[in-house]
Amino acid sequence: MRKSEPGVALLAVLLGIALMTLVVVDFAMTSGLGFVSAANQANELRASYLARSAVSIGLALLAQDARADLQSTTPIDTLSDVWAVPFPPMQLEGGTVSLSIVDEGRKINLNAMVQNGAPKLPAIQKVQRLFTILDVSPDLVQGIVDWITPNDGTGLSGGIGDYYAGLKPPYQPRYGAMPTIGDLAMVKGFNEAIFNRVSPFLTVMAETAVNANTASPQVLAALEPELTEDQKLVVALLDARTERPFSQPTDIGNLPDLGDVGQRLMRDVDMRSQFFTITGTGTYAGARKIITATFHRESTGIGTLAAWHED
Repeated sequence: MRKSEPGVALLAVLLGIALMTLVVVDFAMTSGLGFVSAANQANELRASYLARSAVSIGLALLAQDARADLQSTTPIDTLSDVWAVPFPPMQLEGGTVSLSIVDEGRKINLNAMVQNGAPKLPAIQKVQRLFTILDVSPDLVQGIVDWITPNDGTGLSGGIGDYYAGLKPPYQPRYGAMPTIGDLAMVKGFNEAIFNRVSPFLTVMAETAVNANTASPQVLAALEPELTEDQKLVVALLDARTERPFSQPTDIGNLPDLGDVGQRLMRDVDMRSQFFTITGTGTYAGARKIITATFHRESTGIGTLAAWHED
């Protein structure tokens, strides 16, 4: 027994050293991971502040444009305004700041399809034509109408809830105006691909008309049936605003190339935008933060926040 005692003691020492090694290695790995995690969180925080700085720059550009409009007898919003000009990324405090500004007036308002609790056919037809132009089934528009139509308790508008109740997880339709365009992704028939295709041309902000100076060719073509059927009319409209931005709806009504459609188009358009979406991006040491904020710009240049989303 006495001869085996040194061997047992050696095994005990080796076992103790092995356990201590495991403890030290685990502590080192935990400390290292904690340091990396803390550094990543710090970088994400820096990126977030850089993105917020980008939004602040966007608000300053909108205010600058508003001050310039106060000096004009016919204030308008165009693609040559200071807020619409591409803003180059810039280096700031070891990171990068970039931003873009888009006016919501260049888009078609989805919420206008239902007014006072009832569908509005002319507005619905505009969205249907837009979907056709974008190669998306216009049948999906009815799902949007059902989504934003108030539930009057008679079952006429509330029956669609059965579809959404059967989803996993289930949820209820809005039964009212969409607060953000993100609602569209939850409507029956919409997937990520369709949402990404149509959302750049749609808004839920309370724009009463489409800004003819900033609207895309697709949106302009959807405003009247003749424009959808004849692309030459859209080209004439784009050429006219490129030569000289429209200052009032009658500028469109008097275009000889448009004929009678120009007179009808006057009721669909405006030359100013009320809501603007600023997309600010901040990057720092591999971390990135994107803030999408929509503001209602007052005539004084002050922006009132309407929507805020962070990625």
